[in-house]
Amino acid sequence: MSVRAKKHLGQHFLKDQNIAKKIADALTETNYNHVLEIGPGMGVLTKFLLQKKVKVSVFEIDTESVHYLQEVFPVENVNLNTSKEHFNVIEGDFLIANLNQYFKNQQIAVIGNYPYNISSQIVFKIIENRGMVSEFSGMFQKEVAQRIAEKEGSKTYGILSVLTQAFYEVDYLFSVPPSVFNPPPKVESGVIKCIRKKDFSLPVDEKLFFKVVKAAFNQRRKMLRSSLKSFKLSDSLKEDPIFAKRPEQLSVSVFIELTKKIANNVV
Repeated sequence: MSVRAKKHLGQHFLKDQNIAKKIADALTETNYNHVLEIGPGMGVLTKFLLQKKVKVSVFEIDTESVHYLQEVFPVENVNLNTSKEHFNVIEGDFLIANLNQYFKNQQIAVIGNYPYNISSQIVFKIIENRGMVSEFSGMFQKEVAQRIAEKEGSKTYGILSVLTQAFYEVDYLFSVPPSVFNPPPKVESGVIKCIRKKDFSLPVDEKLFFKVVKAAFNQRRKMLRSSLKSFKLSDSLKEDPIFAKRPEQLSVSVFIELTKKIANNVV
């Protein structure tokens, strides 16, 4: 039995066992007691996750893959695990799921060979649920993985970089060639690891912080004085040297300071 890769779901099944094990080994095995894999496909990563002494759930939207996983990984054959409390296949769309419904505010780790067509949305969903997700790792399109890990001063540094790094420590681990997938994608892939910061609360209004970051990068070629004019800044604040910069020049900490300035000085 096998699963047909579906283009509309962005499926490219990893076939290299060594790479799958390296991705699974990226998990720290601390700070959580439940692992959630997104888009397991044919379970090449799943089988290595099931060797860990933690609960494992997989989120899969493809019915064919769900049936495959249930046949290949029946509960009674799962190493060290003996019930659905330890291994569970969830059929559904991760992007619209209420994670608290499934995990009841447990601390979880998220992992996967993420579908490239929705990988950025997956990261934003994780950030939205950062109180539950103590870490996440896995494989992305290389360009996206690099963007998440990138520091200020680069053209690839953007919204995804700032919002992820505001709450997580990000490490780019290694690159993966197209040849290890079936079917092979047209791009290289990259694996990253993100560990939530010990103090992941921001010293500013977080909704305002998100708005500032998104507004700044939506017009990334302009100076902040122009891209943030919708915030109705006072004339004195507009003269602050920070507003003569472009967004890619600002680190996460400087974006936090910028948000403080805006919060205190709007008209």
